[in-house]
Parts: sequence; structure tokens; C-alpha cells
Amino acid sequence: MEHRSFHGNITPDDLARALLAEFNRGNLRAQQIGQGDRVMVQIATRQGATSGGKTGITVSIQEIEDGVTLALGQQEWLGTAASLAQTGLSALFNPLSLLGRLDDLAEDIASLSLTEKLWAAVDKYARTAGAAQEISERLRSVTCPNCRTANAVGAPRCVSCGAPLGDVQPRACKNCGNVMPPGSKYCSNCGAPMGEAPADPPAA
Repeated sequence: MEHRSFHGNITPDDLARALLAEFNRGNLRAQQIGQGDRVMVQIATRQGATSGGKTGITVSIQEIEDGVTLALGQQEWLGTAASLAQTGLSALFNPLSLLGRLDDLAEDIASLSLTEKLWAAVDKYARTAGAAQEISERLRSVTCPNCRTANAVGAPRCVSCGAPLGDVQPRACKNCGNVMPPGSKYCSNCGAPMGEAPADPPAA
């Protein structure tokens, strides 16, 4: 399963709508399941399609702090591979049969590149929305709960008042490395429990 996160002004619903507009046409059918902070988009070959093999992919989109994280589900390429094999066998015995299969061949090849097309559509929408895979500037600093001064992520104590910053630091999931906001109980990427926050260092 492939995961990517985008930070910025981007929501699961908006991204799902963009994917529906991009993929719910031609030989493909797309549908949105759910709404709000957790959405799934399913993209599959239309039933009774005259060309292309059976393909399917599920995109899970979840809201995270300052953005979204996406996970791609399993795909079924066996039908497409079989369709391409049928075209190859037909051409071997009767080269003129390729003329009648040109549209099918184009659809088969397009189906095999569905994952690349999906990520390209996501990247395009993210750029339009001003989002990127880089962590946002807001998440690169933590605010001291005592005096509201911005401090670098990872600083043990506030540069202004010296208050401990352990409770306001983002933490990485021990299972997958996904960065989570302070106070998170479970990782939004893999679902693993985040455990207890590290203890504050002793006062200097």
C-alpha cells in the first residue's frame, strides 16, 4: 500500500471531488464513499466496458493537521494483462486483427498506468490548492503554552521563558514514522498506538 501526505489548504472532500471529475468518465467509473475528515474514492472499469481489462483501485483520504494523507489500496490488473495477452495472440495468428483491436489496446495500456495517472491528478490538484508534500511552516515550530513564543520543533525548553515543551512537541509514530500532532493517541497513517509522550528534561 502506497502512502503520501500533502500539507496546506487541502481537504479530503475537495480532493475527492477533483478525483471524481478526473476519473468518472470514459472507460472508468469513480465514486466517493464518506465525507468530512475521512473519505474513500473507488475507481474501477465500468461494467460491460467493451475494451480494457478489469481494473480497480481504492484511494483512502484522511485529514491530518495542516493537510491530508492518502493511501492507495490493492489493484486488479489480471484482467488487463489477460486482455493484452489476447491482443498479442490474435496478432500472432492474424496480424490484420490488430486493426480491430487498436481501441482495446489503447484502453488496456491506459488501465495499466492508472496509478501514475492518479498520483499525477493528486499532484496537480495539490499544486492548484497551494499544498505540497513538504511539512508546512506552522508545523515546523511549536508554541510555548506558557508565553506563546514560537520555538523550533525538538527544542526541550522555550527560548523565551524556559518552560518545558515536551507536551507540545509533535511525535513520530514508532511503527511507520508518520509525524503526529501532540496529544494524538493513534497514528493516522497506520493506526498504531502512539504511547506516552517523552518526559520533560530536568530544569537546568
